Amino acid sequence: MRPDTAGRSGPAQGGGGVESMGTESATGAADAEDDRRNVSDTAGVLVLGACAAWSLITAGAHGGRPEGFLLAVLAVAAGYAAGRILGALLPVAAPAAGALAGLGLALAAPHATAGPQVVTPPGDIGAIAALLALSTGAACCAAWAARFPAQRLALRSAALGIAVVAAALGSTTGLVASAGVLLCSLAADRMRHRALALSGLALVAVLVTGTTWAVAGNVVPNGLGSYLEDQLGPHRVLLWRDALTLAHRDPGLGAGPGRFGELSPTAAQSLLPDAKPHSAPLQLAAEQGVTGAALLAAVFCWVLYALWRTGRPTPVALTGGATLTALAVIASVGNALSFTAVTAGTGLLAGIATARPLADEGGTRTQT
Repeated sequence: MRPDTAGRSGPAQGGGGVESMGTESATGAADAEDDRRNVSDTAGVLVLGACAAWSLITAGAHGGRPEGFLLAVLAVAAGYAAGRILGALLPVAAPAAGALAGLGLALAAPHATAGPQVVTPPGDIGAIAALLALSTGAACCAAWAARFPAQRLALRSAALGIAVVAAALGSTTGLVASAGVLLCSLAADRMRHRALALSGLALVAVLVTGTTWAVAGNVVPNGLGSYLEDQLGPHRVLLWRDALTLAHRDPGLGAGPGRFGELSPTAAQSLLPDAKPHSAPLQLAAEQGVTGAALLAAVFCWVLYALWRTGRPTPVALTGGATLTALAVIASVGNALSFTAVTAGTGLLAGIATARPLADEGGTRTQT
């Protein structure tokens, strides 16, 4: 009887050993994910803190009004924190509600009317397009987090409906951005290495920003330059060139936060209240120097890094990346980031896309 007992106890002990190893492996993976999240969170705190501190430094050097920029930084930070919390508790309902709220804000905007917008300030148009893109991205993130096919179909139909609304409002930029986000989200499931996809999104942002600077510096070939100026409008291009001129005067500290409107000849002669150059990188370069523009790029790189290291399924991470890249493109040719709803929505979406839901999700997890 004793040998039989020993024989039975052997496999039981072996099974317990395998179970213990599995538990240790799961614990190790969770610890590794926590370490990655801590690194990305620390980087975010440092970058956003540096942005706030640098705006105060430049304001102290040349005067200016840093309150608007500080409010934008605060909105991003608060939105990101709220997104992390809501994304963990309500991975489907939170982005779905965010999409609905963003669409409502876009429809409620003073200049959200169908038809040609001849006298509408370009910044308002950019803000509406940004809200529509963020709404589409939020709906797509909710679709990937949903467990049932019917839910996913409904949420993707809502994302398609947002693009249709953009077309109805006459927002070409919003339509292109929303459609691009939706297509990228649908294709994200086929991407097995998110680092490559996120690198491609970063390259898109770099190319658009570089083109903006090239147009402002009048270094684009004549044929292409004339075409781009016709599409962008001569007034916007003149504002960009004023911003680049201010950046060249003091590349170290810039002219001071919020001072572009009083120093730009084009803005002073404008019939519309236009105190911004309608390009976030150029505005920061003009008002806060090269360091300010570099810090803006660092914020974008931090978000992409957080999306790369998050434990969310790859389609969710890439959908968030595509949405934020669309926003970066819009911000490069407009002043969408000057609107608190846009900056808060940006942080909210980034937080949702990098949150760790309390319940397990399906899909492809972190892959480099």
